[in-house]
Amino acid sequence: MDLVTQKHQGPLNVAHIHFGGGSPSYLRPSDFGALMGHIRSRFNLLPSAEVAIELDPRETSEAKIAAYAKAGVTRASLGVQDFNRTVQKAINRVQPLHLVYEAVETLRQYGIDAISFDLLYGLPNQTVENVKQSASLAASLNPDRIALFGYAHVPWMKKHMRLIDEESLPDALPRLEQFDVARQTLREKGYQEIGLDHFVRPEDQMAIAHSAGRLQRNFQGYTTDGASTLIGFGPSAISSYTGGYSQNTPDLRSYTRCVEDGQLPVSKGLALTADDCLRRGIISSLMCYGAVDLSDIVAEYDCGLPDFATELGKLKELEEDGLVRVDGCSITVNKNASQACRLVAAAFDTYLQPKKQQHAQVA
Repeated sequence: MDLVTQKHQGPLNVAHIHFGGGSPSYLRPSDFGALMGHIRSRFNLLPSAEVAIELDPRETSEAKIAAYAKAGVTRASLGVQDFNRTVQKAINRVQPLHLVYEAVETLRQYGIDAISFDLLYGLPNQTVENVKQSASLAASLNPDRIALFGYAHVPWMKKHMRLIDEESLPDALPRLEQFDVARQTLREKGYQEIGLDHFVRPEDQMAIAHSAGRLQRNFQGYTTDGASTLIGFGPSAISSYTGGYSQNTPDLRSYTRCVEDGQLPVSKGLALTADDCLRRGIISSLMCYGAVDLSDIVAEYDCGLPDFATELGKLKELEEDGLVRVDGCSITVNKNASQACRLVAAAFDTYLQPKKQQHAQVA
């Protein structure tokens, strides 16, 4: 943080802080307080700023929650995954319902009222009934937001996944059935569907931003944060700017060595071209709203309408399957197949090069 702030003239205003990666709840209360104190000494944290932290219910205590509240945390995101014990054992994450309930109640007692849950489908030994029950139980705890993610099995990237029996993983059709039953359950519980995997209470700021056309999507997922710059700290963290991206080295030793030597630990970066920015706008609209008018995006970026014949050609099969409708420059994803947004957006991604040898189930 010191290295970054030294590169800038004047104070850096911060509208949003997100502590993620699964590790924040392992910090001692005093360490977290010291970290937030350092952040406030280096950045101008706006009065309306949201300070969010990802928590593992198994590693959360009242002392830690008290420290979060004292340090100014306003939102907590709990990794729930699934409430079924058989599924929890399969992923080595046993956390009974009462553990999550106690964490939520303690957070609210200390004034951290904005609560988010992460649920997963497509897990080993998971069934449609499991997912339906987990969605219902999650809703009963009344979090503001619930993210419903598909489990991506990538053992070649994450070694601990090699311990999972691949025979216990549901195939593509059961995964879609699991998503559909969870979506229907959350809708019935009063949640509003946002994008392809978020469900929020109608009064939540994300629902309000969505209705107003201000919803954004960054590396943390859907967000109400409209800042044009996102600075990532820590190994492998990605930063986003109006003109490009940069990523810190994922290797902890290299990261530590660079910081100790007074060098920014950036391992790679990408400067965006005008075409990149245009496509980013198209993909963002599709991922946030399931629709895009190419002529509107072109007008926003003040450029001529490119020839998207190749991209539109890729959508023909999806259109024939009823997943998307193309009407001139207007592209609309079927609302009953929101996850098709990924496939439609992929048609406009010139950098996407899927590997045929290895792939994760992400539907």
